Amino acid sequence: MCLAIPSRIVEKNDLVATVDVCGARREVNLMLLPEEAEVGDYVLVHAGFAMQKVDRSVARDSLALLGSLVEVERSKDQSEAVGGEAAELLEKGTLRWENPPGKKG
Repeated sequence: MCLAIPSRIVEKNDLVATVDVCGARREVNLMLLPEEAEVGDYVLVHAGFAMQKVDRSVARDSLALLGSLVEVERSKDQSEAVGGEAAELLEKGTLRWENPPGKKG
């Protein structure tokens, strides 16, 4: 199972970019992206290749939720670390977003 964490492009040189993932930096290849990516954009990476651009607001919401999950793991007390939606998802044992952050409706 893979977990796609939005990675922010911090440097770009032709088809190679340096991305920041929660403070860790690595180089990724941009050749498989269907659209142009620039510094500041967020991408999803698999096996060293950026596969898809992610809307900035959705990326930030996703990173915030992942940060909340880390806090839950650290505290081992769901009710204090996160709000109801994230706690409910953890209780169910799944992270299925029927209404992803940034999507209206």
